[in-house]
Amino acid sequence: MPTRILPAVGDVDAVRSITTLLSQLPDAEPVTPVVDSTQLVDTLARLAAESVDELPEVVVVHERIGPVPALELIREVALRFPAVGVILVTSDASPGLFQAAMDYGARGLVALPLSYEELASRVQAVAQWSVGVRRHLGSGGDVFTGVGGTVVTVSGAKGGVGATLTAVQLALAAQASGRSTVLVDMDLQAGDVASYLDVQFRRSVVDLAAITDISPRVLADAVFRHDTGLALLLAPGEGERGEEVTDRAARQIVSALRSRYEVVVVDCGAQLGGAGAAAVEMADTALLVATPDVVAVRGAKRTVRMWDRLQIRKAEETTVVVNRHSRGTEIQPPLIQKITGTAVAGTVVPANFKELQGAVDAGRVHELDSRGAVKQALWALAGELGLVKAAEGAQRGGGRFRGDRGSVSFRRRRD
Repeated sequence: MPTRILPAVGDVDAVRSITTLLSQLPDAEPVTPVVDSTQLVDTLARLAAESVDELPEVVVVHERIGPVPALELIREVALRFPAVGVILVTSDASPGLFQAAMDYGARGLVALPLSYEELASRVQAVAQWSVGVRRHLGSGGDVFTGVGGTVVTVSGAKGGVGATLTAVQLALAAQASGRSTVLVDMDLQAGDVASYLDVQFRRSVVDLAAITDISPRVLADAVFRHDTGLALLLAPGEGERGEEVTDRAARQIVSALRSRYEVVVVDCGAQLGGAGAAAVEMADTALLVATPDVVAVRGAKRTVRMWDRLQIRKAEETTVVVNRHSRGTEIQPPLIQKITGTAVAGTVVPANFKELQGAVDAGRVHELDSRGAVKQALWALAGELGLVKAAEGAQRGGGRFRGDRGSVSFRRRRD
């Protein structure tokens, strides 16, 4: 079977040089080159909409591609089209750039000026990798085999604001609607997802941290299947082991999950670490849970500003979820929106701890009464975020608020 290779090169002379060499490779089938990053992503999206099998096995990205820088473009392709292998062509073959390219998702690097032997070797290796990934993705009929699921992160403005409960219920709502869903506990030192769902486990996210290529089999061994059908990737029982999950490992883990599940919900807790920061940066939707009190709102503002300073995420790309809301509270969603500079979810979660106490104490939050106001609101939030197949979440009620900004976009803007 011929290897389909898509060159992404903005320079006319470089296009000619690369396509000439690619056409000489055995069993190679170069396709029409694309000249910029936008055309590349649009072309891959169009092919993926037909079938994953229509995607080229290899994409060759030239260092002078634009307008998006080459490494950022490689990350975009790796996240959205995980079965496509990307090779970076560059004049800088230093170990530093090689490591950076691998971190961003490249499968190989070829130095300029191009050599037939080096290009042929890299293309062959990357093509074999791509074919192997597609073979794995095609096995197992109960998993998602699309070009990339939706990633939602849930962080707390401070401890105790309800981030974990929110993450659990969003994941349960998505799973109940028929979407294959995994809930990841990325609160690595103090994660409570296992306690909330009353599960005993041996494996955790740490078991994937040192694995470079996470195959479906390896992923399946680390994931715990809950009675509700929800897949769980849990935080380690020994909090100190959380340090083993680096930001690079977190990117690889989230990317692997994204290729296997339609919805990936990540509980990031209230403390920012490298792994959590990587997840927030990768997310399609980043939620920040806050309660309507001065301390929590100040915490939300600090978090948003820190994410912006560290170039993790902009304020307008973050959505605050107001938890424990009541009409008598002095701090209302419009004020939170104004203070933080973020979007605010249209669905607010009411204050009703009595409804939760028994289920939380028993570690059975998946058995919350469907008639309860808190569960109805959280499932309505899942509907608002587009995590459920049907409009069930939105129909089940929950307090509603629309900020002055009008309709809120929950997909991360791609600059």
